[in-house]
Amino acid sequence: MFMGFWLVVAGTASAADDRAGREKVLADVESRLKSIYEKRDFAPAPFPGKWLADSSGYLMLEPSKPGAEPEVVKYDAKNGKRSILIGLDQLTVPGTPDRLLVQRFFQTPVANKFYLQRRNGHWLFDSKSGELKKLPDEVPQPSAANAFSPQADRILFRRGRNLAVLDIASGNITPLTTDDDRSQLDNGSEMNWSPDGRRIAYLQSDSSKVRIRPVVHPTDPSYPEVTLERFARVGTPIPALRVGVVDREGGATRWVKLPGEPGKCYINDVSWAGNSKEVLIEMLSRFRDNRKFLLANVETGEITTAYEETDPAWVDASYAANAGLEWIRDGKEFVLLSERDGWRQAYVISRDGKQRRLLTKDKSDIIARGPVDEQGGWFYYLASPNNATQRYLYRIRLDGKGDPERVTPMDQPGTHSYEFSPDRKWAFHTYSTFDKPPVVDLVRLSDHRSERVLEANEGLRKRAIPLIPKPTEFLKLDIGNGVVMDAWMIKPRDFDEKKKYPLFVFVYGEPHGQTVLDDWAGGQNHTMFHRMIADLGYLVVSIDGRGTPAPKGAAWRRAVYGSLGPLSTEEQAAGVKELGRMRSYVDLSRVGIWGWSGGGSNTLNAMFRKPDVYHVGIAVAPKPRPELYNAWFQEIFMRTPKVNPEGYKKAAAINFAEGLRGDLLIVHGTGETNTHLQITESLVDRLIELGKRFDYMAYPNRDHGLREGQGTAVHLRMLMTRYLIEHLPPGPR
Repeated sequence: MFMGFWLVVAGTASAADDRAGREKVLADVESRLKSIYEKRDFAPAPFPGKWLADSSGYLMLEPSKPGAEPEVVKYDAKNGKRSILIGLDQLTVPGTPDRLLVQRFFQTPVANKFYLQRRNGHWLFDSKSGELKKLPDEVPQPSAANAFSPQADRILFRRGRNLAVLDIASGNITPLTTDDDRSQLDNGSEMNWSPDGRRIAYLQSDSSKVRIRPVVHPTDPSYPEVTLERFARVGTPIPALRVGVVDREGGATRWVKLPGEPGKCYINDVSWAGNSKEVLIEMLSRFRDNRKFLLANVETGEITTAYEETDPAWVDASYAANAGLEWIRDGKEFVLLSERDGWRQAYVISRDGKQRRLLTKDKSDIIARGPVDEQGGWFYYLASPNNATQRYLYRIRLDGKGDPERVTPMDQPGTHSYEFSPDRKWAFHTYSTFDKPPVVDLVRLSDHRSERVLEANEGLRKRAIPLIPKPTEFLKLDIGNGVVMDAWMIKPRDFDEKKKYPLFVFVYGEPHGQTVLDDWAGGQNHTMFHRMIADLGYLVVSIDGRGTPAPKGAAWRRAVYGSLGPLSTEEQAAGVKELGRMRSYVDLSRVGIWGWSGGGSNTLNAMFRKPDVYHVGIAVAPKPRPELYNAWFQEIFMRTPKVNPEGYKKAAAINFAEGLRGDLLIVHGTGETNTHLQITESLVDRLIELGKRFDYMAYPNRDHGLREGQGTAVHLRMLMTRYLIEHLPPGPR
């Protein structure tokens, strides 16, 4: 698409031809970026179907004919027959000739009652009686069905910092907590109805000891407003948490007497333990090296420990891979994921914690838990024992007998995800690869037979095919000492293996995510941008080293414990060199690197510590001083500077800034609420002090994702593209 220009520039073109050709290429780049980020031409259409509670079918919001208003329709799971569940004639607003234009809906815990939402207002519909009842405007719109009581006669909601309950029949609102909205108490970040609908268990957070930082809001450039917001930085006080239980009619909260000192722990889960008398609390130490599942009897106050584990590094990195449990056998046992034996595996544990049975005995990781099919005797989960870039559905018998069974067909290599029907007999199945957009179909889980395609993304597929002239190459990079890293490489459209091409590396390299995934959204949704960069005349590569959350065992993931940055820097550089050894067309004299957030930090480390390997870097929203980052994330992997001063010294990119020799662009949003601008500006000051040449772009009032403001996404990628072209010219030699 773009190669012709670079060949002209490499020849004997005049300066005028050079400028004209460059501007033509950049205009094409901008057009393609607008297609990606503004028109969203390559974003797959999500399948909006919702399973009925009885698993007989699924519901959709769609019009009966083009141009008509949407209705709630049902599709039978077995035969696909379409029928109207809530028709337009049932959506007439009482007392008016107007019809309710539904924009969102879900089934409540009572099968015949449905929540309907429109832009201004929300309603409850009873499919048996046909009654359409408006809910009070002062009640926030529920985000999920669990806001309703099990009897669907009340709605639990947050009002400011407090909790309240709406009695739907009477319209009365009962406040459950009455803390001053100006206080630092916040109620209900976790809240759940008891199965009998009489009580609510909830989490209260007290941030009064969390330090305050001023935040500037430029409402008036001359006199901006300043607000004070709480931010728990590494090594400083975190919110104090406690769990309470309150009656749906209000009254005093009964507080659970949690072990340990307030402000020294995190709480992942507050739910009911399979009955209406006991609350399950998943409690993690501040450093996440200890995890307890507590059972609190709300009537006697007794607390027992159902399960506890520790790890010298961390038990759970709090990304939901290990979190939570599922009750089975009428609450006598539960299924839990743990990495206690070196792999993320499933265990069946007795309620009192005295008996533990390993389900998945293979030396491989569960990537994510699926549901339990207790009637069929199965536990479902996602795994990929032989390829860490892919995802497949497996199942194992709950009694522990037999070997794991792969449910996903063997002839569909790539990434699979599933949304199960409540009876675990059906699933919405999504399948994609790095080069193939997702297709959603309905499958019968007994044999994975596809009943019908639900979303083919055909338009996306037709737009994408011309931009993917050849398959993306997935590689294994063996850097010695038993470390084999996954990587992908996108080649230019006019690739010639007899020539040498510049290399542009996309890095993340931290425990929050993988970039090397064989699915359409792989590479954290930067894929189509990278395809455009490749077509300019670059090899675009991404590498997942140790410390990334690949399903390669706990030791792989915990290799970075103590200091994020040094190991990633070494292994990424070793991977680049190994790639150059493996592929003669990789030009190691022209290497660029870029990344966002943790990837921005790794970009800085690469440019500062490995200037002989990397020649151009683009660091977006980096954190060059980890000691100034948030406590919740950084302390999992590095503890605090007081406990681990050497680890923080080695991790901080700012401490190695004197090593910069190449061309560096730093990009940050001035409205950052987490990786604060001042952290990056301290690096800017250090580079100035050292007399280093670099470039710096600050996007006004943008947060970490740099999404705010019309045109921002395209402008940022154009900035990156121009910088890359100018400092690391594309094209083969």
